Amino acid sequence: MSVRPYRQITRRKSRQIFVGSVPVGGDSPISVQTMTNTPTTDVAATVAQIKRAEAAGVDIVRVSCPDEDSTKALKDIIAQVSVPVVADIHFHYRRAIEAAEAGAACLRINPGNIGSADRVREVVKAAKDHNCSMRIGVNAGSLEKHLLEKYGEPCPEAMVESALEHARILEDNDFREFKISVKASDVFLAVAAYQGLAEACDYPLHLGITEAGGLIGGTVKSAIGLGNLLWAGIGDTIRVSLSAAPEEEVKVGYDILKSLGLRVRGVNIVSCPSCARQGFDVVKTVEILEKRLAHITAPVTLSIIGCVVNGPGEARETMVGLTGGGNDSHMVYVGGNPDHKIDSPSMIDHIVDLVEAKAAALDAAKNKE
Repeated sequence: MSVRPYRQITRRKSRQIFVGSVPVGGDSPISVQTMTNTPTTDVAATVAQIKRAEAAGVDIVRVSCPDEDSTKALKDIIAQVSVPVVADIHFHYRRAIEAAEAGAACLRINPGNIGSADRVREVVKAAKDHNCSMRIGVNAGSLEKHLLEKYGEPCPEAMVESALEHARILEDNDFREFKISVKASDVFLAVAAYQGLAEACDYPLHLGITEAGGLIGGTVKSAIGLGNLLWAGIGDTIRVSLSAAPEEEVKVGYDILKSLGLRVRGVNIVSCPSCARQGFDVVKTVEILEKRLAHITAPVTLSIIGCVVNGPGEARETMVGLTGGGNDSHMVYVGGNPDHKIDSPSMIDHIVDLVEAKAAALDAAKNKE
């Protein structure tokens, strides 16, 4: 199906950098990130958490390095995972150098916060020597004192000014392999700051609503903030910050991108909220199908609709569809067309088989390209 004009998003043109093998910016796909929350010194637990995020499709993972023991552990962690690892550094320039030497693909560090010009030069040299990019990470909750005195409170202008000040430090050291974030827990503040930064520079932008909250509340908050920016074409990589398991952040990130047609990964289920007209238990069916189809990475669309009111119309727009009918007989759609009927006891296994077959066909076609 061709993209309809009203669905088109024109992305902001930014320069491209690399986080390990993952391109960020330019015309590369918007990447999905998360961050571990295990003690970095617990290598086994951190690796296990990263692998769960990898299974969910994460592109980049950030790991906190607050002390020397953590940067020592980082090398062992990186050796056991497949995705690029970003070292999260605050204030201490030695940790940044150690992380670069350990194989970090990127350093999350604000150069203006690590001390003298000599220290900045040392960090930049380590980044260059080890092919390491950086992320300037401005946060509304930790703005520099002189900016708070100038503006009176955290505001978009202060956040943009902070970001550009840090950027100039790296530019003065002939280093431009960096991306920038200007995060806030307030959606209005974050969105306005990103809009201002997008106009002020061409560096790739890392989007996030920081400290968004728990799984449900944080998902809603992130979807509103990130959705607004992505819809406007702003953003090159995203992290959904949730008080939840890192793999949940990845799933939500992909769902936000899928809803805007910016990334396609896995099964996109279109389902009704159900009502008294339903011919089968829609809520339970969708819950089971989400779990049984979670392993699929191919972009398959599936509609699960409880009755014939909206069922046929929705099914025409998906690769596989199921519409509830009377007398325990439900219509199965394939390729948008009514194909055959199935009874309730058999329908879940049957739909899983159809979706898996479609996914296998898509994967085979992709491999031939």
